[in-house]
Amino acid sequence: MKIHTTTDAVLVLEDGTVFHGKSLGKIGTTGGEVCFNTGMTGYQEIFTDPSYYGQIVITTVSHVGNYGVQPEEVESGQIQIKGLVCKEFSQHFSRKTAEGSLQEYFEKAGIVGICEIDTRELVRHVRDKGAMNAIISSETTDVETLTSQLAAVPSMHGLELSSKVTTPQQYDLPVNDTRFKVAVLDLGVKRNILNNLTSRGCECRVFPYGATFEEMEQWGPDGYFISNGPGDPAVTTEAVKSVEKILAEEKPMFGICMGHQILAQANGIPTYKMHNGHRGLNHPVKNLITGRSEITSQNHGFAVDPEAVKNNPNVEVTHINLNDNTVEGIRIKNKPAFSVQYHPESSPGPHDSEYLFDLFVEMLEKEKNK
Repeated sequence: MKIHTTTDAVLVLEDGTVFHGKSLGKIGTTGGEVCFNTGMTGYQEIFTDPSYYGQIVITTVSHVGNYGVQPEEVESGQIQIKGLVCKEFSQHFSRKTAEGSLQEYFEKAGIVGICEIDTRELVRHVRDKGAMNAIISSETTDVETLTSQLAAVPSMHGLELSSKVTTPQQYDLPVNDTRFKVAVLDLGVKRNILNNLTSRGCECRVFPYGATFEEMEQWGPDGYFISNGPGDPAVTTEAVKSVEKILAEEKPMFGICMGHQILAQANGIPTYKMHNGHRGLNHPVKNLITGRSEITSQNHGFAVDPEAVKNNPNVEVTHINLNDNTVEGIRIKNKPAFSVQYHPESSPGPHDSEYLFDLFVEMLEKEKNK
């Protein structure tokens, strides 16, 4: 295997903080919002998750790349992150089923990153100061030049990104024995979310961002799924209009992550940008309906306004985050619609929350038998 020769690299944060390290991936320069993921595994799924589009990811696990890459572990058709920051970037991989190294994977995709920095110090800094833009370069280590370039990186606040990662045209996911037809509004959907639907007998037609309710309804679906996705949900207005019409028709609907935020907005509940967001595999969430708790996989930087939910007579909170009491799930009273902020498909992560797909199927069954 060809060993990658590293060069000097630099990471410059929006607040002027500078970290010096070594290059990984392609030699170049990249900018985006910097955030951290606390998961111990599943890096390929993280890097290909469309919800990370526009972001530079810091991995808190000490080694990245040690088990290589393989096609079965992607969540979309390409790497979605803008850059990677890690402690140790492994040149060698041990898994026999891997098809190549993470370095080769990044070079092919044109991904720029930095390693050999103190990620503990960096994560503490970002945790305390909040999510901010950053720039990585292995082309130049001139901080003044990079600071000037960083000023041109757009803020995640007010940034619509679902249109950047959605499918360019609708497509079908047939199943051998169709139980239900589910229209999926793709705001940046992960493949394992779709797998959880098709494995339960849901034939899916995936519609691009911007598809109208009328276009989706023409297919004759039994229910609707509103996916995860990147960017600021407050400006994802086309999706809100579609969800409002789905609610008016009282068709079964399930939303995940961005879909959760869109459902909230369709009920007049605003969203806000979090100080840091939730990204990792071990976030504790309590189901207020059953009283049981679950460990969840999460990836979001925005959340729904808890006071607005509390004051809305038509919306009930179903799940809360046990770390900070943020709203993790809602359901609409007297309508077959619910959503969660986290990722129950668990790719990567624990499988505590897969029951939510079963609840959606039960809702479809109940509605179909009316």
